[in-house]
Amino acid sequence: MLRRTLSVLGLALLFGTPAGRAEAGAQRWQVVVADQGSRRVFVLESAEELMAHQGSDELSVVWSWTADRAPDLADLSPASSWTGPDEAKSRIRQGRRYLLTTASGGLAAVVDTATGRSRWAADLGPVVNPHSIELLPDGNVAVVASGGWVRLYAASQGPRATAYTEFGLPGAHGVLWDGPSGLLWVLGDEALVALRVGGTPAAPTLTAVRTAPLPDRGGHDLAPVLAAPGPFWLSTLRGLWQYDPAADRFTPVHLADPAAERDVKSIGDDPGTGRLLTVAPDHLAPCDWCTSAIRLHRPEGVRTLRGTRLYKARWWEAQ
Repeated sequence: MLRRTLSVLGLALLFGTPAGRAEAGAQRWQVVVADQGSRRVFVLESAEELMAHQGSDELSVVWSWTADRAPDLADLSPASSWTGPDEAKSRIRQGRRYLLTTASGGLAAVVDTATGRSRWAADLGPVVNPHSIELLPDGNVAVVASGGWVRLYAASQGPRATAYTEFGLPGAHGVLWDGPSGLLWVLGDEALVALRVGGTPAAPTLTAVRTAPLPDRGGHDLAPVLAAPGPFWLSTLRGLWQYDPAADRFTPVHLADPAAERDVKSIGDDPGTGRLLTVAPDHLAPCDWCTSAIRLHRPEGVRTLRGTRLYKARWWEAQ
């Protein structure tokens, strides 16, 4: 596996390097973070190595990317549109891995991690606040914005395709494609909505087929349960939940520290160990909505990445 040890604050050294690869026959899960401080997405080594590491800032970073140094995105004004990166997901389609990322400044992008070039990208403007993104099997891209909608872009038609269909949802923050059901799930302030995708790849449509009122307001993160495909992880202002779409039921998720269940920006599980990974803001200056700490649960662990302003962290499967 490609591995370099360096200061978190020196991530520019790794821009454009290929993603790490696991040893043959071993599935390993790394950690990807969206850092608003350095305006980068970067992938750290396994959670076990991250927590066991001794030292102040020397961390093993296997891949990083920033729109600020992506020549193919220059037309989208990343100096402004890449302000406040707030999402980082990994999706694998037809043997290729893609980083899915958004920023509150307006940028939404699907990036080929092997080349660092975007498969699709758009500047949606600073007012709508894009918050999450999903890649569909046909190559189209769904983006949610807290301004109150999910848009399904006809990204399959080209790297700057701008045609889209829109479904309104107040406080839209999370989006997830569920392959088995063929539904696009969207999380808003007060509801989880399942959308059926119709039309054609060039002219898609969205139709609501189910609405599940949330057990608490302020829906934020929506992610698959990797260890047991079917249910989803959800976070709200005051709690964490699993939602079972087959039973249409929300089940509360409790952590060792109840305070760690509130205002969580991202949640996910390592399917091999069952450990949960969360990020929640410290509510301290200069960034009320971010943190420098990555938290693990079951068993508990905290790692502070000094100098960072993290918004989300997710598991990243090493290939």
